[in-house]
Amino acid sequence: MIRRAEEMKSAVKVNMRDGDGQVVVTNMLEAGEYKGKSRLLATLTLEPGCSIGEHVHENEEEIFYVVEGEAQYYDNGEWVTLNKGDSCLCLGGQKHSIANRSDKTLVVVAVILTY
Repeated sequence: MIRRAEEMKSAVKVNMRDGDGQVVVTNMLEAGEYKGKSRLLATLTLEPGCSIGEHVHENEEEIFYVVEGEAQYYDNGEWVTLNKGDSCLCLGGQKHSIANRSDKTLVVVAVILTY
């Protein structure tokens, strides 16, 4: 199966998880098109000043991989900087958030695995 970039569905999420601004969520594949236990396989695009608010994952875990830009990542009480090529993991029961506090676009790959 091949999914061309122009075939991917995008949605704009305003104040995602009580964050600031908007996030463009582009599904690389749709749930149900693959057999693995995932509920999200997407890129997240955050313009300067935008964020996804703090939230907890229950019975799932989320992986972020920074494709472009610089992220401020909240990892269980600590803010850290992630740069292009960095990744992070939020396990079930943990809290996280991500923000673009730079002056350039931030793009991350997001994968949510369920169990």
